[in-house]
Amino acid sequence: MSWLTNYVKPKLQKVLNPKSTPDNLWHKCKNCGQMIFQKEFIANQYVCAHCEFHDRMPPKARMDGLFDNQNYTFVDLPSVKADPLKFKDTKKYTERLKIARANTGDEDAIKVAVGKIGGVDCVVGVQNFFFMGGSMGMALGEAIITAAKEALRLGVPFVLHTASGGARMQEGILSLMQMPRTTVALQMLRDAGLPYIVVLTDPTTGGVSASYAMLGDVHIAEPGAMIAFSGARVIEQTIREKLPEGFQRAEYLKDHGMVDMVVHRHNMREKIGTILSLLMDGDRSKAAAE
Repeated sequence: MSWLTNYVKPKLQKVLNPKSTPDNLWHKCKNCGQMIFQKEFIANQYVCAHCEFHDRMPPKARMDGLFDNQNYTFVDLPSVKADPLKFKDTKKYTERLKIARANTGDEDAIKVAVGKIGGVDCVVGVQNFFFMGGSMGMALGEAIITAAKEALRLGVPFVLHTASGGARMQEGILSLMQMPRTTVALQMLRDAGLPYIVVLTDPTTGGVSASYAMLGDVHIAEPGAMIAFSGARVIEQTIREKLPEGFQRAEYLKDHGMVDMVVHRHNMREKIGTILSLLMDGDRSKAAAE
């Protein structure tokens, strides 16, 4: 019976009910529900061609669309203790890390690289929401500090793309300590007169929005990005009032002075390149004079 069940039956099902299309051929837009060819969706930088909805994007794909000629070098990031609190909920924290690493191919929720944007050398960090919700733990904190130090060493700007649900609960107070630690590292950039540009993507929330995500010299947001500290439902239950339409979205924050500009993903490289050129022009003129 096991031979018939395990071998003959699957073979017959494969012949009689062949799959007409691969599972990953189509992408369904989360906003308008339209079906898009996966290859076209990726080629369009994860933006819906029908409604312009900006979907979440893996770090490497974002860097490919950001750096000049897709030419950049990843920065080696320091390793940290994997499970400092021996945390366990329904699964061990170490098991969750293994699953996230297997699914994304990344060691943690951020990648850092060095290259040129618009001809200007810079350090770029990109958070990965697909890695445990882009949560901020010790590894992410160390990565941002490393990126800031690399920008200081090279004398170049630091551009950070945020995407996070907040602090990583499995690391407790150690995750919250990354808020002041990253703040100090970014202050070093400011003291050196080097620009720090933040690109707020969907979502940027919790302890991330309460620290390094809101410390930039310039804040750029992608269209429709959720940018908040706590969720809208929690706020409504606390203040017992209905929140305004579009509350916590990029456009609303721009209208109320929290964000400098909202930029379409297709225009992001050009916009960042222009800003970096303007902010670094003084140093270029000085170097040319010398």
